[in-house]
Amino acid sequence: MPDPNGFLRYERQLPKRRPVPVRIRDWREVYPPAGEDLIRDQATRCMDCGIPFCHEGCPLGNRIPDWNDLVRTGAWQSAAESLHATNNFPEFTGRLCPAPCEAACVLGISDDPVTIKQVEVEIANHAFDLGYVTPQPAPLPSGFKVAVVGSGPAGLAAAQQLARAGHAVTVFERDDRIGGLLRYGIPDFKIEKSVVDARLAQMEAEGVVFQTGVNVGVDITADDLRERFDAVLLAAGALAGRDTPATPGRSLNGVHLAMEHLVPANRVVAGLQESTPIDAAGKHVVIIGGGDTGADCLGVAHRQGAANVIQLDQYPLPPEARAADLHPWPTWPVILRNYPAHEEGGDRVFGVAVQEFVDDGEGNVAAIRIADVVVERIDGVRTVTITEGSERDLRAELVLLAIGFEGTEQQPLLEQFGIDRNRRGVLDADANWQTSADGVFVAGDMHKGASLVVWAIAEGRSAAAAIHSYLGAKGELPAPVLSSAQPLSA
Repeated sequence: MPDPNGFLRYERQLPKRRPVPVRIRDWREVYPPAGEDLIRDQATRCMDCGIPFCHEGCPLGNRIPDWNDLVRTGAWQSAAESLHATNNFPEFTGRLCPAPCEAACVLGISDDPVTIKQVEVEIANHAFDLGYVTPQPAPLPSGFKVAVVGSGPAGLAAAQQLARAGHAVTVFERDDRIGGLLRYGIPDFKIEKSVVDARLAQMEAEGVVFQTGVNVGVDITADDLRERFDAVLLAAGALAGRDTPATPGRSLNGVHLAMEHLVPANRVVAGLQESTPIDAAGKHVVIIGGGDTGADCLGVAHRQGAANVIQLDQYPLPPEARAADLHPWPTWPVILRNYPAHEEGGDRVFGVAVQEFVDDGEGNVAAIRIADVVVERIDGVRTVTITEGSERDLRAELVLLAIGFEGTEQQPLLEQFGIDRNRRGVLDADANWQTSADGVFVAGDMHKGASLVVWAIAEGRSAAAAIHSYLGAKGELPAPVLSSAQPLSA
């Protein structure tokens, strides 16, 4: 049983980040490993609340109070077993998830919530360091074959679940390395790629086959997949970046989508190319968008040596603490979220919108014209009103659009399967995670839209359980209780 007085004896505390002057000179993770005493103290703050709302906050249904108490008593191996029972990749979520579980923590009603995310990543770190993470191959093959298209967290989670059930799983990835956005979309200062590689090694030992450099739908067709496999899971993400084509000056040199900046930067760090065509070195950079991707661009720009960086957000400056009347516990609060990249430099401007990208006379962006705006929802419709006379220019030699994603990319494979994207640009599924094409399933961002890593893993596990049932295999695969959310489009 957890210590009911732990939260009275210990305050919330996170490990100190690596010093800014040091970390912006390399690409290593911002957080060093935490001391064991610190993590045990933080786990002790879990308050034996009776009804753990953190379970509801976590899409995976992680057994948070259980492994908190196991960490409190020093039972690291049992904690790792409890954590892995619901989460295939806690080393990913512990580094990348914004922790909706903490927003739902009962202690957060009147105090700072438990540092659930930090405890989680330290359990995962201990599990790898102490050799608790070992291959778990299936004792017998099932005789069924499953293809997984896409190697992000949804595809990987499904692949591991299915392989452990005895199915022969092949994961197809069009990039030259496995990992999806984990590999090339997220900078190393958030997750070093050795962390991804360690988990992939386990999966290979469990029998998962990885094929890279394969553009499914072009290099192999839907008919090929149907001939070779008994079921197909589509988990290719939602990589169609949201753009602003109607904004004057959008076609100027120096205006790019965020992923056009992040992907080659990650490839340089990985040693796969010597330089990036979009380099912030010595430039005045403006990032449009205030979310995770914008913060990733900010951190990359700092490490590339930008002269100055400004990040723009269309919404007003949010409060630093939960506004209980608008976002009561245990809902996800809209608050000011400061990422480590913001600590490293740059300015943030809220409540503004881009009016024009200004030409230097030679086809290059020289400035960005912005204006103050008020964002309202009127009769259910989001409305943006410009404040007259507020226009001004910001110097900009590189502009990065980090304003979200419009869904999964239109691709030949969808046409070959006869699957249409819905109005949100993603794929519908029935109650069993199956698309309109028989035997073809979908999970992750390709189904939900751009979302959290924890949702991707949860959907991957759910889709794997549905595929296992579809194949008529024995037993059941563990999966969170999730709905496929949207019915098939008419």
